[in-house]
Amino acid sequence: MHFEIIGEIENVEAIAKGLSVRQRDRLTARFGGRRWRKLKGRATVRLSSGLVCRAEIHWYEAHGIGRRTFKIKRYLE
Repeated sequence: MHFEIIGEIENVEAIAKGLSVRQRDRLTARFGGRRWRKLKGRATVRLSSGLVCRAEIHWYEAHGIGRRTFKIKRYLE
């Protein structure tokens, strides 16, 4: 990760779940688990340069596996 999440993730929404998750086969092969979901939310992040800002982040999550592969989709404010 080239950034660190500071505090809580807010406004969490499911984007895709079950068969709608396009990367499901890759995620299952790499991490195991079933019932993958793709989620999005807003959080305060610290970039590798030290800059702190708000961003919309996307990630994958499965029961018993937890949150994986965070990605900043856009910067807010």
